[in-house]
Amino acid sequence: MAGQTDRRGFLIGTGLAAGAVLGSTPAHAHEERRDGYLWLAGDHHVHSQYSNDAMYPVATQVARAARHGLSWLTITDHGNVPFAKFSVPPLTADIAAARREYEDMLVFTGLEWNIPAGEHTTLMLAPGRNEASLLQEFVTRFDARVNGTRDGTPANEAIALQALKFLKDAVAACRIDDALVLPNHPSRLGINSPQETRNWRDAAPGVVIGMEGAPGHQAAGLPAPGMARGRGLYDSAPGKFSFPGYPAESYRTWGGFDWTAATVGGLWDSLLAEGKPWWITTTSDGHQGCGDWMKNPVDRLDQQGYDDIPYDSDGHTFTNTGRFPDPVNAGRPIVEYSSFPPGAYNKTWVGVTGRGYREVMRAMRAGRMWVGLGDLVSGVDVRLRRRGSHGPGVAMGGTLRARRGEVVEVVIRIDLADRPNFAGFVPKLARVDLIVGGITGPAADRSALHTPHTKVGRSWDVRQRTGTVELVHRITVDGPFYVRVRGTDGKRSAPGYHGAGVDPAGPALDLVGKSDPWEDLWFYSNPVFTTTS
Repeated sequence: MAGQTDRRGFLIGTGLAAGAVLGSTPAHAHEERRDGYLWLAGDHHVHSQYSNDAMYPVATQVARAARHGLSWLTITDHGNVPFAKFSVPPLTADIAAARREYEDMLVFTGLEWNIPAGEHTTLMLAPGRNEASLLQEFVTRFDARVNGTRDGTPANEAIALQALKFLKDAVAACRIDDALVLPNHPSRLGINSPQETRNWRDAAPGVVIGMEGAPGHQAAGLPAPGMARGRGLYDSAPGKFSFPGYPAESYRTWGGFDWTAATVGGLWDSLLAEGKPWWITTTSDGHQGCGDWMKNPVDRLDQQGYDDIPYDSDGHTFTNTGRFPDPVNAGRPIVEYSSFPPGAYNKTWVGVTGRGYREVMRAMRAGRMWVGLGDLVSGVDVRLRRRGSHGPGVAMGGTLRARRGEVVEVVIRIDLADRPNFAGFVPKLARVDLIVGGITGPAADRSALHTPHTKVGRSWDVRQRTGTVELVHRITVDGPFYVRVRGTDGKRSAPGYHGAGVDPAGPALDLVGKSDPWEDLWFYSNPVFTTTS
């Protein structure tokens, strides 16, 4: 439970409970085929030694991701002056080499973009002859730490929109085959206002597709000898440029998820109520990596701790090279970790029609994704179909057209976990919640955080189920609506932020320094929409 400090509790947190075998068969196969789609697990937010706070070579991160059940990942090193000056050519060369070495992995070039006036943001690029040159131009022109546009001023907000137009135009002109943008840990600092989020989405629809609904750094909340911080590193308070409408609770995770995603009737639902696409993902935010180093405690990995301290006799630093050396006796031993290895705890599953880079990006844009923590379940499929229909129905991210008064069915299929996860135990799904929301059109107030037309419509106790669970719920159509699904191990629940009438048993607020992520597991689907004629 949260707050436990015995040795077994800490080992569960690091992924080293009894029975866990690191480096062996991943908790789930890299690919699952069901219901007409090939489902690939991935991670769009992973760092390498080209970040000023990370340590692993690109190839090592790719190997770790493959070991823990991923089929795709994006290397998203931090934008800053040394990165812009030195890192892009060697980084993209390392990514190209990793693609050759790990042919079964899809390795995307990306950037953790410091969006002007906003938070960190994933930029994900399709492979192609211009990916390096476009990344170089983009980080040099538009990264807030490179061009000095971090402050949340109207002028800097306008530069963010210029940057998104640059990406949209680059795709339209075929300079780059594809590009996606997803704001990371959106509520951590409170500086992504609802209005900015809507402006980003509307400025480049099809490029800005959603947000990191569950952040990485999930091990950060483990009590000492762990990091004893906020789960997801969410332990901040409002600052000078934070949106004043955010409550104090939004600066913490809820069941490991960002407040905007975890709150039924909250910001995510207010965006979905506009009837526009806005999807959620989850990532490791992998920097160092809790767990793997403990396989050989005699040879603990080291990391250079500061950008401007030399790491060799030639005076090389991150500041004058844009990279850190390989993490062996390079500086200081890392004994407290916040990130699990890619795929060990956070997985974003994407339903593709064929295996490939463009196919992954198309499926992400379509919203055909679900996200899970700790391998709580191994498969999720959510469909809407007309009652009596013999077809497969409309999948996540899609839209069913129906008539008022018609009865439609929500069909939920869940493959339960049947093997140990990274922490060494087989998770048990306890409850599944169906969330139903009305579609009311564009928000009159672009700073809206709430929609009153969304609530938990039905819950199922599935503790006695085995194998594949199928759940069906019928809805009589009286207007446009959407549905989404979540599930939990049932170990930590509380009435939702907007009250028990909206969400009787939602995720509980995570406590700083007292949150064991393995004792609070959830999955979330992306929505399916219904329009009326």
